[in-house]
Amino acid sequence: MMAHPRRCGKRATAAPPSRATLAANGGRGRPPSIGGATLKIYTRTGDDGSTGVLGAGRLSKADARIEAYGTVDELNAALGVARTLDTGRALADVLELEQRRLFLVGAELACTDPAALARLLRVTDEDVARMETTIDRMDQELPKLARFIVPGGTPLAAQLHAARTICRRAERRVVAASASAPIEPRLVRYLNRLADLLFVMARWANAKGGIGDAEWRPEGGTSS
Repeated sequence: MMAHPRRCGKRATAAPPSRATLAANGGRGRPPSIGGATLKIYTRTGDDGSTGVLGAGRLSKADARIEAYGTVDELNAALGVARTLDTGRALADVLELEQRRLFLVGAELACTDPAALARLLRVTDEDVARMETTIDRMDQELPKLARFIVPGGTPLAAQLHAARTICRRAERRVVAASASAPIEPRLVRYLNRLADLLFVMARWANAKGGIGDAEWRPEGGTSS
């Protein structure tokens, strides 16, 4: 967590906030300052294999909670790649919205202090319901599914499929962390629905790119 600058005759430096703190602050990644001091990116405080959380103390970087919000961070980066591939910006706004929501998910997963948790902005079941509306709207424009889909197609669709698999892993990590930490099932619902949205987005991106679904067939062939 953020440390106070040491008082000395030189320009003060301080340890920067953790990713959890930045996420709780709205995901703003620019290093803040204290009393005019620029905060350093590296602190060496994690060299012992521990990391700060939103609460007292530190946790091992191998802790299930850290693995969960680290995977959410990985998912956020994967969505950023997808957004850069969306040259027509047909999905960019939706993708960026979910990226911003993922900062909230990460902050909640990193919070071990109930008082701090009560002050956080959090994803809600209303956010889940809005995703379901988007899924239904996009799915209406697509052919009905009859078989499993082989990931691929346009670069955007392929990246959305990759992001979907990371999202499923994030969901599994959150479920695993909930076995030893008080994590609300709402986060699992959100990630579950986000994976569904990414799957539909991938199909939609291929359809708009003039590429049909590559359906998996037991004999090893595919059809579009």
